[in-house]
Amino acid sequence: MQMVILYISTLVIFLGVDAVGITKLIRPVFERHVGDLLADPFRLGPAAFFYSLYIVGVLYFVSLPALRENQPTQALIGGVLIGLMCYGTYEFTNLATLRDWSWEQVITDTLWGGALTGASAWAGVMITRWFT
Repeated sequence: MQMVILYISTLVIFLGVDAVGITKLIRPVFERHVGDLLADPFRLGPAAFFYSLYIVGVLYFVSLPALRENQPTQALIGGVLIGLMCYGTYEFTNLATLRDWSWEQVITDTLWGGALTGASAWAGVMITRWFT
């Protein structure tokens, strides 16, 4: 049951916060630089697939070890690092390979990924500790 609570709480927090971040922070930056490449409407299927697997990775590498050691701060720090690595991989690869990609996109999305993943991992651990 602990794993179910951890997964669902982390996923719900991640999705809720990211929905706001994408609309208010990320999308405006991307529209300025690569607006003609953005899908309209948004493709929910690929996003759902990514999010569901990304959270599994966050749990495996970050949240479960932090929960076992009763160290929520470890989840925050590990989540920030995993987020920076994952979002940074995407952003720096695009910067290296796509003509119109910008440093603004790289910095904004990479920092967002780190903050979002760290906060979600921490919150998921805290909620799981509270319920179990």
